[in-house]
Amino acid sequence: MGLRILVRRYGGPEVLEPDSFEPGRPGPGEALVRQEAVGVNYIDTYFRTGLYPAPGGLPFVLGHEAAGVVESVGDGVEEVAPGQRVAYAAGPGSYTTHRLIAARLLVPLPDDIDTATAAAMMLKGMTAQYLLRQTYVVQPGDTVLIHAAAGGVGLIACQWAKHLGAIVIGTVGSPEKAEIARAHGCDHVILYDREDVVARVKEITGGQGVPVVYDGVGKSTFLTSLDCLRPRGLLVSFGNASGPVEGVNLGILAAKGSLYVTRPTLMTYTATRDQLLACAGDLFEVVRRGAVRIEIHQRFPLALAAEAHRALEGRKTTGSTLLLP
Repeated sequence: MGLRILVRRYGGPEVLEPDSFEPGRPGPGEALVRQEAVGVNYIDTYFRTGLYPAPGGLPFVLGHEAAGVVESVGDGVEEVAPGQRVAYAAGPGSYTTHRLIAARLLVPLPDDIDTATAAAMMLKGMTAQYLLRQTYVVQPGDTVLIHAAAGGVGLIACQWAKHLGAIVIGTVGSPEKAEIARAHGCDHVILYDREDVVARVKEITGGQGVPVVYDGVGKSTFLTSLDCLRPRGLLVSFGNASGPVEGVNLGILAAKGSLYVTRPTLMTYTATRDQLLACAGDLFEVVRRGAVRIEIHQRFPLALAAEAHRALEGRKTTGSTLLLP
């Protein structure tokens, strides 16, 4: 028997219910993965609350990334083999000890990347990859603004942007998080609830603004992010930690300097097997070279997933959070 975290109704962390189940056998194109570590991400809270409805409806298993070992495969599977260590970032379903999953979504792990590190970085790290290497291709000398710089995506993105030669500005919510951000590539750190973010960005950039803002916060930072951009700059709005951005008048993009806004998703950027392997391979390379360190600062037993969500939403976490089956 396996253990999974089931959501029977949308709501707060209390709706996360441990549930025993029989994993079953993989069908054609599927693999059964015995999971050794499961990543926790802010997007999980969107699905738990119903902000993002679960694709298959209620009930469903939460979670988007994990790593472990392939136990068996179904007919026609060529991507992975039993006994192979793998990781993935995919649709809901990772808060479980065993998962049946389409084999095409699994990425084989190099020998020198352990499963805990992989589970902590697949969704966040591949998000950082497409943000920095595809949505806006960061060049040496670019000044970039990254909100929530001490968070899971933020710590990876700040290190990676610095590795690419950028000048990195990060926003954080406390002096403690500011120190963490500085230690992970931020050249300038702004305490968003104590300082004028726009004024500081303009000061740092000599009044010009930045060419790109990476914003996973959403509603509360949207206008601030626009005001930090230089003319024809790009706002990459990739998350809704403070709520979704709504009721936008496109005319403000003209008034603020012919700005661009995009709302990308990882799944679009890794839609094909080749795109997935290229994205993951780029991430593995910077981690193996030491250019990006994956920081796991919180670990919870799988059965205590609700506690992990309370810590995440209470802004009590930094870096990556894992559930251990």
